[in-house]
Amino acid sequence: MTDFFKGIPLIKFEGPKSDNDFAFRHYDAEEVVMGKKMKDHLRFAAAYWHSFAWPGGDPFGGATFERPWFGDTIDAAKMKADVAFEMFQILGVPYYCFHDADMRPEGADFRENTRNLETMVDYLAEKQAATGVKLLWGTANLFSHRRFMSGAATNPDPGVFAFSAATIKTCMDATIKLGGENYVLWGGREGYETLLNTDMGRERRQAGRMLQMVVDYKHKMGFKGAILIEPKPQEPTKHQYDYDVATVYGFLKEFGLEGEVQMNIEQGHAILAGHSFEHELAMARELGIFGSIDMNRNDYQSGWDTDQFPNNVPEMALAYYEVLRAGGFKTGGTNFDAKLRRQSLDAEDLILAHVGGMDACAAGLKAAAAMLDDGKLEAARDARYAGWDTADGKGLLSSDLNAITAKVLNDQINPAPRSGRQERLENLVNRYL
Repeated sequence: MTDFFKGIPLIKFEGPKSDNDFAFRHYDAEEVVMGKKMKDHLRFAAAYWHSFAWPGGDPFGGATFERPWFGDTIDAAKMKADVAFEMFQILGVPYYCFHDADMRPEGADFRENTRNLETMVDYLAEKQAATGVKLLWGTANLFSHRRFMSGAATNPDPGVFAFSAATIKTCMDATIKLGGENYVLWGGREGYETLLNTDMGRERRQAGRMLQMVVDYKHKMGFKGAILIEPKPQEPTKHQYDYDVATVYGFLKEFGLEGEVQMNIEQGHAILAGHSFEHELAMARELGIFGSIDMNRNDYQSGWDTDQFPNNVPEMALAYYEVLRAGGFKTGGTNFDAKLRRQSLDAEDLILAHVGGMDACAAGLKAAAAMLDDGKLEAARDARYAGWDTADGKGLLSSDLNAITAKVLNDQINPAPRSGRQERLENLVNRYL
């Protein structure tokens, strides 16, 4: 045990009338919603990187956090793991997620990185066994080190491609050994800064081949979890090849992987792409590639990926509505890819940020479930498209332009516009919040 969270109690559900900061008002893990316990709907996970590896810097200033586990040693990494699992237990989150670089010291070369990773995997396995906390997904950090400044899979240097592929293998091995339920590919620098030195076709083919290798290795190892891609539109690169869900789906189709890979969708990235979170979730559902989510929010005035803890219940209700419409999470879950503000220095801040996020998610889920259970929103949607369920409507899609033109003339079709009733439906949604 450490003393970092000394004096902070286990967080319990006390209901909406509680005035205790260190309590849940909406998240009751055992409450049954639509036939399933809330903890099984939400499948909360804490992000190892933002919570324990991020030092509090921003584009204009360096670290503001001074954590006792900061340092590139195995002992420091083990202290970080001790603190992390204490937080998981305080919050009652069933899962966590990591990049390799979050939980192992940086070595001098690939061999030392691998040795450090294997040491920490053994240590995390002990922590998981002792606490019951599980791994939602693992991934490789192929963006922070200067070797990845021009990308990983898309790098013009074959040596970086090889280093990246080998690192992915070790991270997949670590995920499998720790019982991870998914493996995520996040291409933080898989894009370009300028077309003047970029061969887009070559880089896309390299990225496609890397992903094919990952899928092949998954099957070779008998890994039953999902391979997930997390779309991101820009920042830090000028153009990312994994811009949004639709772009990634086109990429998967191009390389014959649409049946092998699902999406891990982040709220902040959806906003950067010019979409809403629920749009990206609905798109993934319609394309059959919905997998998991990273829950956070951006500051809408900043225009970049601020990764703040979520607090907008109406937005989250619409997001979980799409999650429920997709059948809920299978191997995926709700990972808090969110970090404290750089002025929030205390251990209490880290706990309360998660408490607020978990409560907001729970409130959003309950509102989404009520909307879906009531059925009025779906009924309104069905009524709007009812004409397509008639024989005439179905016949149009199997017809041709000549036949349709003849039908319009013969039947004197002259349709009048019909209201989309958007405001009525927005008012309906607000009744559940």
